[in-house]
Amino acid sequence: MKGVILAGGLGTRLRPLTLVTNKHLLPVFDRPMIYYPIECLLNAGIQEILIVTGGEHAGDFLKLLKNGQDLGVKRLAYAYQEGEGGIADALRLARDFADGEKICVVLGDNIIEGNIRKAAGDFFTQRSGAKILLKTVDDPERFGVVRFEGDGASARVAEIIEKPKSPPSNHAVTGIYFYDASVFDMCDGLEPSARGELEITDVNNYYLKRGDLTYDVLEGWWTDAGTFESLHRAANLVREGGANHLQLPAARTEPVGAKS
Repeated sequence: MKGVILAGGLGTRLRPLTLVTNKHLLPVFDRPMIYYPIECLLNAGIQEILIVTGGEHAGDFLKLLKNGQDLGVKRLAYAYQEGEGGIADALRLARDFADGEKICVVLGDNIIEGNIRKAAGDFFTQRSGAKILLKTVDDPERFGVVRFEGDGASARVAEIIEKPKSPPSNHAVTGIYFYDASVFDMCDGLEPSARGELEITDVNNYYLKRGDLTYDVLEGWWTDAGTFESLHRAANLVREGGANHLQLPAARTEPVGAKS
């Protein structure tokens, strides 16, 4: 299974910070935001990763991450998204990278406490379809939210609603998704939403109608970091006890330009 991190967008909710850098390069406590989705994938045993980004600061990812080997990435690739077409539009750029394999997609501003290794393993053995990870939240109107049918262990997802004014539950769809190779054809067939974007919720609902969408509830805390409030919350959660962190590249001790 391969990993795809979606790290584009203009980050308008974090301006003026994002006037000078990509949102996903902003610090979350003691490391750049982009480290956390990389960590999420590596902890699940996924070592081939594509970063989809865009905008005038896209080259800064290469300056920071290079080929990914300092962080333990076996293969790190990059793709450039033109314009602002939405999550599903960005995902289409991963078709060649996926090369027919199943993929795990992580939004670049998602940070979790635990890991997704079990979910990744379960999806690896799932014959086809998709898997979404859910988490209960206090502000479900900010996210894609599921409507359940049934109760308890027998409850099934009946519908996923994007940013509902009256949420049918407090179970939000986190920005971590698993897809089989048919996801790219689904993305190609989407129509833009009222926001003018290709919505990932529409992709998930296609799988739901097809009958092969599964879900798990994510253990531990989860947050995005796309607003000032959530960015602050993410930094505090990491500071107070985040997951096992990636080993950072060794610090340079000699002055820049010093001769050896």
